[in-house]
Amino acid sequence: MWIGVKLKKFFSGLARYFREVKAEMKKVTWPSRKEIVSNTLIVIVAVIIASIIVGVFDLAVVGVLKSIIG
Repeated sequence: MWIGVKLKKFFSGLARYFREVKAEMKKVTWPSRKEIVSNTLIVIVAVIIASIIVGVFDLAVVGVLKSIIG
């Protein structure tokens, strides 16, 4: 019988959790399409710049190591 009590407590807790999630999701302020596009472009540009910097640094390190090793 204690299994039934535990199951009931588990499912009532699970239902409470989802009710709270639903309530919190109503409070969320979602970004507009314009903001999403703008932020996405900023991230893409930042990734490209970071990739270039890492690539140049990598080429420099490889060049130095090749000159040291022979």
